[in-house]
Amino acid sequence: MADAPRRRTTFLGLLPWPERNAVAEALRTETIGGLVLLAAAVTALIWANTPWSGVYEQIRDFHFGIPALGLDLSVGHWTADGLLAVFFLVAGIELKRELVVGELRTPATAALPVIAAICGMAVPAALYAATATAGGGTLDGWAVPMATDIAFALAVLAVLSTHLPAALRAFLLTLAVVDDLGAILIIAVFFTSDLNFAALAGALAGLVLFYVLQRLRVTGWWWYAPLGIVIWALMYNGGVHATVAGVAMGLILRTTRDKGEKTSPAERTAHLLHPVSAGVAVPLFALFAAGVSVSGAALGEVFTRPEPLGVVLGLVVGKTIGIFAGTYLAARFTRARLNPDLEWADVFSLAVLAGIGFTVALLIGELAFTDPADADHIKAAVLVGSLASAGLAAVLIKCRNAVYRRLYEEETRDDDADGIPDIYQRTGSAPGGDSPKG
Repeated sequence: MADAPRRRTTFLGLLPWPERNAVAEALRTETIGGLVLLAAAVTALIWANTPWSGVYEQIRDFHFGIPALGLDLSVGHWTADGLLAVFFLVAGIELKRELVVGELRTPATAALPVIAAICGMAVPAALYAATATAGGGTLDGWAVPMATDIAFALAVLAVLSTHLPAALRAFLLTLAVVDDLGAILIIAVFFTSDLNFAALAGALAGLVLFYVLQRLRVTGWWWYAPLGIVIWALMYNGGVHATVAGVAMGLILRTTRDKGEKTSPAERTAHLLHPVSAGVAVPLFALFAAGVSVSGAALGEVFTRPEPLGVVLGLVVGKTIGIFAGTYLAARFTRARLNPDLEWADVFSLAVLAGIGFTVALLIGELAFTDPADADHIKAAVLVGSLASAGLAAVLIKCRNAVYRRLYEEETRDDDADGIPDIYQRTGSAPGGDSPKG
């Protein structure tokens, strides 16, 4: 007897109910944070281009801290090295959740978004390298256009009042999670200063203790908060960018629930810190990182100097080609088939939207270009590229918003008001594997 044909999976189809709830919670916070981030970036740009720009620079460059501990930093560096550690801690938790219970938990479901994300990082880097080489520039900024800013992207969707189906939003979130992992690895490997092995050994010992406390089921913030600060300080003094400490702790936190637990430690930490990360840490970083001159001469140099031009092309063109081509080829050569209610134009729109590379791109730009003048050109390029991607994506998404609205209404309709959308009961995929109600 011949083997039965292997079942094809639906790409961008209906999400499982638990996954949908987790994605909805994450995206809700990210969207609100993205609007705050957008406001902070606009404030920084306006402030840095007014007669009071000197006040902005004085505040950004003001130093404080504990010099004896190697922590005498400017306000700008505290936001980049300190507050962004909270952002990367939350990113580490989200990555751990995706690996344990989300889209990345099995090779079959992980293949498509991972391939798309990897292509979406490799093509912008290659395009930057080609542009910089052709123009006689430096390759130092190859990693700048590689990361997607999920909060900024969701803020654009919120401003547009779109109704993207949950699967499209989840795909964007998964892309950003894999992007964050790539950015973390790049920062850890390529952007390290002189290493202090004693401090790094101390940070490693702190992470081991953090792991042991988790495995012994020790609870209480008074254990973890001081330990986390010590790990962060040791990592910073060790010469590795301090945000790596945040993601390491996020990956260590336990994601699965013990019997009798309502939430896991990772869920509790994410619930507590996600609003702080999205609403405070990232906007404050943007406030002191996005303040660049937008004069005609400065904008002209974005398109005439090879390094900033490479960043713009990498974000706008490289991200789009990389993510779309990676997704199409992965679907073409696997058992995945596109949701019949959607078209490849929807994936293309999402790929364009992923060209918004604000927060992590600005951070890597600061690390790659230590000269303030060069760093300002790269920051301006990130802003131009992100705004161009946002504008183009807005046009493409608005053209399909009638379709998205219909799909959104179908997957949120709850005529019996039981808190579970009717579509999950019709398909037999109610929470916990329950069968559909009659």
